[in-house]
This record gives sequence, C-alpha cells and structure tokens, in this order.
Amino acid sequence: MLFGGINVGRVKAVQPWASDPTKIEILLDVKKNTPLNEKSVAKLGMVSVMSEAALSITTGSNDAKRLGPGSSIPSQESPSLDEIAGKMATVADNANGLITQTRGELEGITSDTRSLLANLNTVTGKSNQQKLQAILDNVNGMLATERPKIDRLTDRVNTLAEHADATVQNVNGTVTDVREPLRKDLTELQSTLQQAKALLADMQVVVRANDYKIDDTVENLRTATDNLDQLTDSLKQRPWSLIRVKQPKERTIPQQK
Repeated sequence: MLFGGINVGRVKAVQPWASDPTKIEILLDVKKNTPLNEKSVAKLGMVSVMSEAALSITTGSNDAKRLGPGSSIPSQESPSLDEIAGKMATVADNANGLITQTRGELEGITSDTRSLLANLNTVTGKSNQQKLQAILDNVNGMLATERPKIDRLTDRVNTLAEHADATVQNVNGTVTDVREPLRKDLTELQSTLQQAKALLADMQVVVRANDYKIDDTVENLRTATDNLDQLTDSLKQRPWSLIRVKQPKERTIPQQK
C-alpha cells in the first residue's frame, strides 16, 4: 500500500462490503502517524507495466481533517483491463478511419500543390518575365518624368503651409490685442458693480438704522394733519375766534310786560 508513492502499510483483507455487497471492502494496516485525511483518495493501480496491482492513496490536503483508526477512505474506481482493451479497440477503429480520411485529403493537397507549382512555372516563365520587366521600365520612366513636377508641387505646398502659419499667428495676435481691452473693460465693470453693491448695502444699513425716526416723523405729520382738520372745523363754526379772545355773551330776549 502506497501513500503518495511511499510504502506505509499492507492490505489485511479484501471482502464484500457489509453495507453494500455490490462494493468491495479493503481492510488496511497503516503505519502510525501516516497523515491520512478526508481529502485522500484510494484507488487500485500498477506502479509499472510489469509490477503487480497496488493500492495507492493520494496525500489529500494539509488543511483537511486527519482520519483515525476505523475511518473510511474515499475511493476512486479504476478501469478494468477489459474496459481498457475496449477503449483501445475503439481508438484503433477511429484511427483507421482517420488515416483513410487523411490519406484522401493528402492526395487532394498533393494535386492542388502540383497545380500551384504549374501555375508558378507559367507565371515565372520567360514571356511573363519580359512583360514584368517592361512594366517596371514604364514605371521608372514615369517616375523620372513626373519627379520634377512632384518636387515643384511639394515646394508650393510648403510655401502655402508657411503662409498659413503666418496667417494663423497674425490672427492670434489680433485676437490677443482685442482681448486685452475687453478684459480691462470687464474688470472695470466688475469693480463698478462691486462699488454699487457696497453703496446699496450702506443705504440699507442707514435706512434700517433710521426706521424708528421715519415712523416718528410720519406719526407727527399725522397728528399735525388732525390738528389742522380740527382748526379748520373750528374756524368754520366760530370765525370770530380769530379776532376775539372770548366768546360774546348771548343776547337775552326782552320779555313783554
């Protein structure tokens, strides 16, 4: 019995499992302090092709809980030799079909390759080489003829670009010249608005400080108006009061004897 490839014990007995007879129970005699844990998995296998079957147990995880005496180790069923042989036969059949298909495709690729080589031979033949040389000669002649025109056109484009740069600089200078007076006017306007705001604030302070005086003045005006109204009524009823200080005595009516 191997734990992570190290011999840590032996198999004591192999028997049907009492809880489920369809499964086989393997009893193990494990060396003390072997770190079997809940993540360990047991499976049957072979160390090499020529060796006998052996029970291998994976090391699991260091964080998993350790297994004590009498505990069960999770197992993984290994494929039998018959299953392996069946799978190998299936692989062999598929390989035969794949080889046949590949052979047909290779024949098609070979045919296409031969056609491509034939076309390349035709393209690179002497006749086509002469045509390609004639085309290259025409291109060289055209470049030699048109190169001075291209140079003149390039010089004109460069001159136009220089004029455009100068125009942009002039426009930038004009904008700067116009911007400065506007900025100054806006600064002065802002200062004037701040002074006006301060003046209004002072006026509000003065008005609030003299509210009681204004109320007294209005009250005095109202009292004076009432007094004038009373004086007017008095003059209408007793106009002699302006001349006489005292009111004359009323006349008595003479009595008949």
